[in-house]
Amino acid sequence: MKRLSVGGLSLSAAGFVALLAFEGFSPSAYIPVKGDVLTLGFGSTSIAGQPVKQGERIDPVRALIAASDHISAAEKEFRKSIEGIALYQYEYDAYVDFVYQYGIGTWQKSTMRRELLAGDYAKACSALLLYRYAGGYDCSTEINGQPNTRCYGVWQRQQKRHKKCLGGTQ
Repeated sequence: MKRLSVGGLSLSAAGFVALLAFEGFSPSAYIPVKGDVLTLGFGSTSIAGQPVKQGERIDPVRALIAASDHISAAEKEFRKSIEGIALYQYEYDAYVDFVYQYGIGTWQKSTMRRELLAGDYAKACSALLLYRYAGGYDCSTEINGQPNTRCYGVWQRQQKRHKKCLGGTQ
């Protein structure tokens, strides 16, 4: 197996399904983590270019279309940000999942991107673990020996991305 130019890659079907599964579906707008923005469907923060509004609802088909549109737009920006870099499909899927959750602005300033541009793939994957905060909390911490229920899912998702990025399964 060899790495392919990001210009020739797109999110795999398995990557798409894993992203949607981790996001989960919500027909009603909600705030996923304290301090976050309203989210709807499969983690969408906007529908047809408009921010999600309190009380808004969505059906599963429209939510899938919104997620697909969001991913397509994010992929274009992602590929542009690392032109000339080659990735394995699983690396690509892990980073696109990150961009979907954190946004292209966060990606542009990330250690992951910087390390990829420098050619250090292992350090780029490891940098995924730096993103473990949500709403001012370190989501990797335990409280009384138990996972931090406030945002532990953020940390679990980063660990899964990290494993996937290094060639492991989702």
